[in-house]
Amino acid sequence: MKIFLALVSVGVSLALVIALNTSFGMVPPIGKFLSPFTGFWQNAEAKEGPLITKVPVTRVQADVKVLYDDNRVPHIFAQNNYDVYFAQGYVTAKDRLWQMEFQTHAAAGRLSEIIGARTLEMDRFQRRMGMVYGAQQALKAMLADPRSRQMLEAFTAGINAYIQQLKPKNFPLEYKLLNYAPEPWTPLKCALLLKIMAYDLAGGSDDLRLTNILRKYGPSVTKNLFPDYPFREDPIVPPGTPLDFKPLPIPPKPTLFMASQAENQVQREPNPELGSNNWAVAASKSATGYPLLANDPHLNLSLPSIWYQIQLVTPEMNVYGVSLPGAPNVIIGFNEQVSWGVTNVDADVMDWYELKFKNKLQQQYWHANQWKPIRKVSEEIKIKGAASVFDTVLYTHHGPIVYDQAEQVFNKQTPVKHAMRWVAHEPSNEILTFYLLNRAKNYTDYQQALTHYTAPAQNFIYADITNTIAIWPNGKFPLKWPDQGKFILDGTDPAYDWQGWIPRAHNPHVVNPPRGFVSSANQFSADPKEYPYYLNWQFAPAQRGIRINQRLAHMQKITVDSMRLLQNDNLNLHAQTILPALLAAVQPEKLNKAQQQAFQILSDWHFFNNATETAPSIFQEWWPTLDRAIWEDDFGNSPTVQLRYPSRDRTMELILKEPQAYWFDNRTTPAKETLNQLATITFQAAVDSLQQRYGPVGNKWQWAQVKSTDIQHLAKLPGFGRNDILVGGGAGIVNATGAHHGPSWRMVVALGPEVQGYGVYPGGQSGNPGSFYYDNLIETWRQGKLFKLKFLKNATEPAAEKMLVMQLVKK
Repeated sequence: MKIFLALVSVGVSLALVIALNTSFGMVPPIGKFLSPFTGFWQNAEAKEGPLITKVPVTRVQADVKVLYDDNRVPHIFAQNNYDVYFAQGYVTAKDRLWQMEFQTHAAAGRLSEIIGARTLEMDRFQRRMGMVYGAQQALKAMLADPRSRQMLEAFTAGINAYIQQLKPKNFPLEYKLLNYAPEPWTPLKCALLLKIMAYDLAGGSDDLRLTNILRKYGPSVTKNLFPDYPFREDPIVPPGTPLDFKPLPIPPKPTLFMASQAENQVQREPNPELGSNNWAVAASKSATGYPLLANDPHLNLSLPSIWYQIQLVTPEMNVYGVSLPGAPNVIIGFNEQVSWGVTNVDADVMDWYELKFKNKLQQQYWHANQWKPIRKVSEEIKIKGAASVFDTVLYTHHGPIVYDQAEQVFNKQTPVKHAMRWVAHEPSNEILTFYLLNRAKNYTDYQQALTHYTAPAQNFIYADITNTIAIWPNGKFPLKWPDQGKFILDGTDPAYDWQGWIPRAHNPHVVNPPRGFVSSANQFSADPKEYPYYLNWQFAPAQRGIRINQRLAHMQKITVDSMRLLQNDNLNLHAQTILPALLAAVQPEKLNKAQQQAFQILSDWHFFNNATETAPSIFQEWWPTLDRAIWEDDFGNSPTVQLRYPSRDRTMELILKEPQAYWFDNRTTPAKETLNQLATITFQAAVDSLQQRYGPVGNKWQWAQVKSTDIQHLAKLPGFGRNDILVGGGAGIVNATGAHHGPSWRMVVALGPEVQGYGVYPGGQSGNPGSFYYDNLIETWRQGKLFKLKFLKNATEPAAEKMLVMQLVKK
């Protein structure tokens, strides 16, 4: 019996040991995770924790000094270009290694290696979109230039130097939770990171849904409801700006091609909430007598933060701003002479081509009167805890056939048996643009830097100490006939291929306009009646741009603080435009008491989406309900045909100018509905919906609570994000803070003999949830305030002497 009990005891102990060191699904090995020597306890950091003052590394050419300020921003002082990028790689990895690697795993379709089979379809989708192919093309261009080659090699070496010093107990927490280890960094990962940005900002298209609308309603209705220019717009290049180039001839538009409705899935559509603002004011309008520049890129909000603050100093460069963890350089920032910022252009740089295959084998496709071979690329997708899955991606001269047969696709929005043409597959060298911008001294340098930039196209705003301000919507734009790519194109006829590129010097631009400011908010780059080339048929709604321009036109003696306040402007111009007409359309006699109370709140509203207001909650609930009531019967999706609604702009125009329009009738009912009926019914429904969720009209209806801005962990790990942040704003508002997106970095720069920078982002420098610096900047961001950025001239000035010091020394 004793032997039996002993065997049982040993067996149980062995089973326990094995269980504690085995991962079950998403649950990490509990023994390893809880170990006091290697587990998560090791990731706790004291706010004023010790900093290793000297770090021996083998690859630096001279000693590098890194000063950390009180927000843990590294200020890197190096003696040469190689060392400064080596150090940037090292310190960024020190703070953000898991984020850097996780993002590039996602881009490369490798998440299943970490997560398991649940991310298999996402990985397949990434590979079939040609993300790695695009990154490889970009990498070739980067390595071909000695400056970007050196940058990549140094940056990579710095990251790997940090990884090599890591022991399992020092792994970032997410590695322990997901039970894997960092792998060596490669230059390809830098390119993959940039492709992720291209996918987020220039990876959408509406081609198939518009094609379905064209087939269902014909050209006249399609043109009427989906026009090429909104009824209310204020383009980036002010109307009347003369051209300073002779336009190229536009390729002739071929005979109308009507794509078949072969497959009914649509490509991922652009996220209208991912926008940005930037503007620069001339010296004549500023209080300092020098230009001011502001920028706040709107992206999905996450922890660790999207951005990482850094200062890079060499004998030839001194630049401060934010970088993307995983790529060298400062992306948005300033130096002693110039400042720049970016917003997304959203040009149509992704098109779909209907293919004609020779037979069911799909090994050849018809193009230019001949059968052409399809190139096959085999992909191995490794899966944690399971056997690898092998996939084959087909390529045409256009690009990949993202899905070559009807099947369950990852996001159910992908045309099947169509080839994709995407600018992100072009060779490109965006990091060289930022290398040159970081060193720019004048407008000529800025222009030269932009010549290397391809995608995602950005509105590069600019200001310098010689009082030049400018903006260039810049990227590589295909030379198209009007509306080319608005609908699915004929993949058999070369006339439908991209016919070349718009010359870089012909991209829209304006320098020192008479109005004294330049600005962008993702709206149309230029009025199509004045600009000779086609860039897209729709851009972001114009309201943010209109509001910014209205305010800047009236402002004089502009200060840093007035720029900050404009970044936090909560005026809902959409509501201001449409709400009076909607309220007039409501039939008040049909409202119950609670609805009448809500009606009165809206009637008294001054259209600001402030955090504690109740009216924005009512309006933001009402508008989409009304939108569905107007369009769902005509443009709702079915199991076989995917459509889309007309734009918000066109709907507003219809309400304001065509209130008797046929479209207000619900075709699914025998009665003929009117705008007044729809407005009343949907208002009632919106108020009832709010009551069900939040009770009677009261504090729980306040906008910040209803909107509920959350900053989630990048991998959506529970408990690692910040929820229900009390902040106003909203979609289509200058302060574009939504539920999960918003100003990811707010920056204001005052140019002058002593340049001053101010900024904040919603997070912190550290990627470690156990660090004070993981989310310490959020409260300042929430309040709409800015930190004065510590822009050091040298490593010995008084401000520098108060900072923590880390030195990278030659081993």
